[in-house]
Amino acid sequence: MNDRGERVSAGERAVRMPLMQSGNLGIVVPVLAASPGAGATTVAAALADAAQIRGCAVLLVDTADGARSGLARAARTEGPARPGPRPGSRMRYSWRAQALLARAETTSATLNAADLPPPPYWLPPGHRVRATVVDLASDPWSIATNPAAGAGAWLAPVGGGTHPIVVVRPSLPGVIHAEQILARLEYWGRRGSVALPCRLVVVGVRKWPAQVAASAGARVQALIPTTVFLPHDSGLAVEGVTASVTPPGLRDPLKGLLDQILGPSPGGPVETTETRDRSRWRIRRARLDAGEPTPS
Repeated sequence: MNDRGERVSAGERAVRMPLMQSGNLGIVVPVLAASPGAGATTVAAALADAAQIRGCAVLLVDTADGARSGLARAARTEGPARPGPRPGSRMRYSWRAQALLARAETTSATLNAADLPPPPYWLPPGHRVRATVVDLASDPWSIATNPAAGAGAWLAPVGGGTHPIVVVRPSLPGVIHAEQILARLEYWGRRGSVALPCRLVVVGVRKWPAQVAASAGARVQALIPTTVFLPHDSGLAVEGVTASVTPPGLRDPLKGLLDQILGPSPGGPVETTETRDRSRWRIRRARLDAGEPTPS
């Protein structure tokens, strides 16, 4: 039974569990594409860059198979790995400027949803961040159908706050897909299993096409007034996300969204405790490279 006296299935209980003990992840921002190719990876990279520039320690989570990931070139060099929670799995950590980039790897031919560890496991032992940005690279329809599986676990409410963002194509099929995703997530949201999306982000245009906005369903319509628009960037369109910082034209429109989620920009360097965390992680990284155990 839940707190409203409703019977809760085992599956629904599983959805609620993953993020209960993950305070070190800070504020969690899952980025979900309403349809394939909407630009979720670009938005995740731009959010992570903008957050670290404003002085926040950031974890950027890549849930895709490394061979197919849009974040495959997001770091200049591959960092160390530590064993994953399942046989044949490992966690790879690299630096994207000041942000820690985490990726799950497997010795199998492909990375499946079952290979993705629960959210707290993505952060190295003893490390903490102000914000965790998650590129939910799995099929959005599958995530919304069963958030308990794989990458969907990042949508569960967490003490620091979970603020999902849906990236939408500025087209009629795009808003139809977004409405479908929001409807499915609404079902889980009513049960307290997931946090509902707080914003829509559209990549490639500066405003909604009139016909598209007029045709949107009720759930999308409710979020249209606060939509964030990221303009087309020819460099990213050709090269994708690289280790270089995302252009200001993509980061600047996200400032208001970050103010809403993280609070006003402190306008200074990363806090001393977070800087110290990174120094400690450098030591752990050296130990991982040397095959030595790291303290928890």
